[in-house]
Amino acid sequence: MASDPLARLVTRLDLESIGADTFIGHPGKGEGALFGGFVAAQAVVAAGRTVHERALHSLHAYFLRPGSHEVPIQFVVDRVRDGRTFVTRGVVASQLGETIFELSASFTKPEEGFAHQDPMPAGAPGPEGLPDWETVRATLLGDPSKRRPDGPIEVRVCDPDSPLPGAKLPARRRVWMRPRGRIGDDPLLHAALLVYASDRTLLRTAARPHGLTWRLGVAYSLDHAVWLHHPSRFDGWCLYVSESPIAHAARALVLGAVFREDGTRIATIAQEGLLRR
Repeated sequence: MASDPLARLVTRLDLESIGADTFIGHPGKGEGALFGGFVAAQAVVAAGRTVHERALHSLHAYFLRPGSHEVPIQFVVDRVRDGRTFVTRGVVASQLGETIFELSASFTKPEEGFAHQDPMPAGAPGPEGLPDWETVRATLLGDPSKRRPDGPIEVRVCDPDSPLPGAKLPARRRVWMRPRGRIGDDPLLHAALLVYASDRTLLRTAARPHGLTWRLGVAYSLDHAVWLHHPSRFDGWCLYVSESPIAHAARALVLGAVFREDGTRIATIAQEGLLRR
């Protein structure tokens, strides 16, 4: 297994085919529940392996049970529809015979047509010199030893949480993200890594107006949707802007947008998650 975190992730996204439209993914070692974005990324690869000459443009997913480390994940792909323009795939992911995740994904061909886009939000500081997500987390926990090792996606924080207990902040956040290295030219891999990264930071955005610190808040993703508006090239800094317009009955909705440095909006994300004290 490769030694750096991005290479390890890329290796684990290279699923093993064990039969017609059935694949095995290996989560590797780790602590706690398996990161949902990782399972979603592997499911994207499984779906994409059954599609030809189409690119992922949207997905809708449900996190049904917490995934476990060191237990292989089986991905079974359902070829729902093969149209002239759009191709639809369903994916069920399971561990030890129990379904942990379901995905519906749509793939399409490039097409000329109407186009418009709101501008990228102004005023975000550039990524250089901003603190790393894991450094900010350890600082807010009050213990530098709590800093987790660098992951495959580098995250720089524009809007850190307050160190003051109970401080309430707007339910908005901006971070810069990029892979920690080069990942080649495979468009399916770029799409999978962008989906992986899209599950970062969202529920912490929803926690901000409630004064929930890293110690007090408990958050779990329930469902996740991604729309890819441009070819999903993910090999440089991208600004990830998120906001949570509503939370009720312990469920928070978070909306996100991903922009390249030149202002091009490449993705839109929506997620609902459990948010508990």
